[in-house]
Amino acid sequence: MIDEPKRDDEPTPAVDPVADGAEAPAAEDPQWWESEGMPWKKEPGKADYWCLGWFGFIGVFSLALLPIRAWGYANAPDILAMVTGGRTAVAISGALGSQGQMPHWPIVLIVASILSLKFDWVYWWAGKLWGRGMIEIWAGQSKRAAKNYARAERWAEKLGPWAFLLAYVPIPLPLMQVVFVLAGATNMSLKRFLIYDYIASTLWLVLYFWLGWRFGEPIVDVLEAYAKIAMWVALGMIAFIFISTYLAQKKKAASTVSSGDSASDA
Repeated sequence: MIDEPKRDDEPTPAVDPVADGAEAPAAEDPQWWESEGMPWKKEPGKADYWCLGWFGFIGVFSLALLPIRAWGYANAPDILAMVTGGRTAVAISGALGSQGQMPHWPIVLIVASILSLKFDWVYWWAGKLWGRGMIEIWAGQSKRAAKNYARAERWAEKLGPWAFLLAYVPIPLPLMQVVFVLAGATNMSLKRFLIYDYIASTLWLVLYFWLGWRFGEPIVDVLEAYAKIAMWVALGMIAFIFISTYLAQKKKAASTVSSGDSASDA
């Protein structure tokens, strides 16, 4: 029996590359921006880089302020309050104002209430860009952090706009960051965010200022005693920053070397 010639339009049987002995195509390696510890869920653009850069600047700014705060509380609390909007500096300004040592305290309070918001919009922007991305990074630092951030989120979602007032309560929960990020993630407008934030921040600053004014004399006495060691405290904070940064870099380098050795052994 003679085999009929194969027609051109007949389908060619599929060949299994694995069964045929050929290697299966390798899966593509994940991109760098897909690795753990990144807040975005897509390839980052210019806005993502800028926002992440602002977080880096906030970290550097906060570290630089440590020795400045230590010196400024005793020597220039009014300037410190206006630059940082910090509640402690505002309370000290209230104490000095009650003793007649800071006649320009209304200006200090007004400027402090405005500049207290100087970086809050960055957290809102992060929520706008990445949703809960930054919260997931913070919560992933440890089991305790995950528990605290989950609790803060529940409070923030339950209270709505009232959470802005609670965000400034000095409690051991990262409520402020969570409230600000969720405001952006839930598409709250920047204008509304700044209004809520300004009202909440100013109310708390006024309360701290009043407490400083109410208990002015003993606070001023403590400041006068602290002024004698303020410079040494500031120098100690500078030393702490340098040592902690050095140890962190050393630990990171050792971790990188260890990871490289493990990969080569594998």
